[in-house]
Amino acid sequence: MREKLAIPEAEWPRAIAELCSLNHIEEAAVLSTCNRMEIYVLALSQHRGVKEVMEWMSKTSSVPVSELSQHRFLLYNNDATQHLFEVSAGLDSLVLGEGQILSQVKQVVKVGQGVNGFGRNISGLFKHAITVGKRVRTETNIASGAVSVSSAAVELAYMKLPEASHDNARMLVIGAGKMGKLVIKHLVAKGCKKMVVVNRTEERVAAIREELKDIEIIYKPLSEMLTCAGEADLVFTSTASENPLFLKEHVMDLPPASQEVGGRRFFIDISVPRNVGSCVSDLESVRVYNVDDLKEVVAANKEDRLRKAMEAQAIIAEESKQFEAWRDSLETVPTIKKLRAYAERIRLAELEKCLGKMGDDIPKKTRRAVDDLSRGIVNKLLHGPMQHLRCDGNDSRTLSETLENMHALNRMFNLETEISVLEEKIRAKVEQNQK
Repeated sequence: MREKLAIPEAEWPRAIAELCSLNHIEEAAVLSTCNRMEIYVLALSQHRGVKEVMEWMSKTSSVPVSELSQHRFLLYNNDATQHLFEVSAGLDSLVLGEGQILSQVKQVVKVGQGVNGFGRNISGLFKHAITVGKRVRTETNIASGAVSVSSAAVELAYMKLPEASHDNARMLVIGAGKMGKLVIKHLVAKGCKKMVVVNRTEERVAAIREELKDIEIIYKPLSEMLTCAGEADLVFTSTASENPLFLKEHVMDLPPASQEVGGRRFFIDISVPRNVGSCVSDLESVRVYNVDDLKEVVAANKEDRLRKAMEAQAIIAEESKQFEAWRDSLETVPTIKKLRAYAERIRLAELEKCLGKMGDDIPKKTRRAVDDLSRGIVNKLLHGPMQHLRCDGNDSRTLSETLENMHALNRMFNLETEISVLEEKIRAKVEQNQK
């Protein structure tokens, strides 16, 4: 299901634009990684927003909404904030505290810069999530001894290999990107001295070879991948290929793996979409493991995970409160704008009347002085109300007072209410989409 829904990074801006063209979606972001697919939106209506996003997901993946609904999880408001903060802190990862997810959250912000629908609220949420991720890793020892998906893959491989073959098993790594490089490093840490690396270009492999000088790293191009697989006992795959690299018909005719590993070839696939087709596991001569099988490695130190997670939760609770206060303080922004516009309309009308009475031959200097005077009076009068509409969101008492002030000013000056603003936004979106 995740494979069908996965959106490659290059497609994120397109996905954001498509989501924000929906009638009830104002802002959006996509977080699509090897073991999660999440869409974050700011919606003008909760029910209709969810319906539109589900229909969009169904359309882009060709999976019926009814089937998607069986696998989805929905979080709103504070729960959504809390979830992203946990994700960024590494609490929601297969591997507690792993650092890669924080880089992926950063990437969402980087890719979102300048994209129209990656607006103030969603970008604020993701930027705050990065702060949380950094804080949790700095102030707790959640990352100490933490494993990445790549190191868990190597752990799993050594758990499954017969112990006698640990030193002699023939290793093949396909893909020399970030994940592949980490696999290589963890294999070296386990004592592996020689391996074959298949990659599209030799450049990355040469850089890794330069870094790990004492290790024999043999580069092979993608065209020789099947031959290399036939000469390996253990195959790690981590490429960004959208289609499987290995299918049943490719693997069934390969020579058997060495007797030291029991004659069975191991495939450990940490790519999403998968590099090894699910049909391959039907073969008796092969064992296939993917991202979801890494849970076995992770379960090993459950108690330690829980203790570290509790320390992190305290930071997340504190940061969530701050973020929600910032969000609430944004509510006053439309009132500030409307009050300024209201005052400016009155100022200009009165200024016109005054200048009209003074005749046509007023010197420029006098005209400017009268204009400055009217501005000065308006600014002085607005200063107090504006101060009471601004709030940094650090303490909840000030925040609730600010929101009360906002409602009071809306009533006093007959400024548009929140509902009519909402209706106006929805109407504008509908009209725009009908053009």
